[in-house]
Amino acid sequence: MREVTATGQTVDEAVQSALEQLNTSRDQVEIDIIDEGKKGILGVFGAKRAIVKVRLAKNPVQEAEKYILNVIKNMNIEVDIKTTVKDNHVTYELSGDKIALLIGKRGQTLNALQYLIHLVVNKEGNKYFTVTLDAEGYRERRRETLETLALRMADKAKRFNKKVALEPMPAYERKIIHSVLQDKNDVSTYSDGVEPHRHVVIKP
Repeated sequence: MREVTATGQTVDEAVQSALEQLNTSRDQVEIDIIDEGKKGILGVFGAKRAIVKVRLAKNPVQEAEKYILNVIKNMNIEVDIKTTVKDNHVTYELSGDKIALLIGKRGQTLNALQYLIHLVVNKEGNKYFTVTLDAEGYRERRRETLETLALRMADKAKRFNKKVALEPMPAYERKIIHSVLQDKNDVSTYSDGVEPHRHVVIKP
């Protein structure tokens, strides 16, 4: 049952009755007041009961999970998905046989999917979520690769005493490069270019 119509002496009473029938709380529902009712003379004569329609609100995290599974199914790939919510951050971890197809070259397919899921999970706009889409621990491996790359390119910038421009990356990957090098006194970093070609520049 996702929707009930309930009545009560007041709107609050009618809503409470609906919540009990749906076995949920007020923050999990959408409420339409059909009739506010009226008390009548002496609270009896001409009294009219309040009527409300209450339905369970869609859970954006679960809706996004369904969306992921649907997209991947259309790619003819079978996956298992583990969803973790911490504060306002959602992590979807994928595992399966053809996971490399989902990651794509340098994570491009995974990044594109992550962007779409971010839009899906935030489309209602009731609560803002940040999203991580991971596949078989790829994000952690990629972070380690980027940290190594950052240090190597910083050495190159110092050795040749000139700027080094890295390949275009999504914002959170650029952030990894910036954070690795932020405490180094002999180089500085900044982002340059326009999305989707925005990239990090390391300067001695």
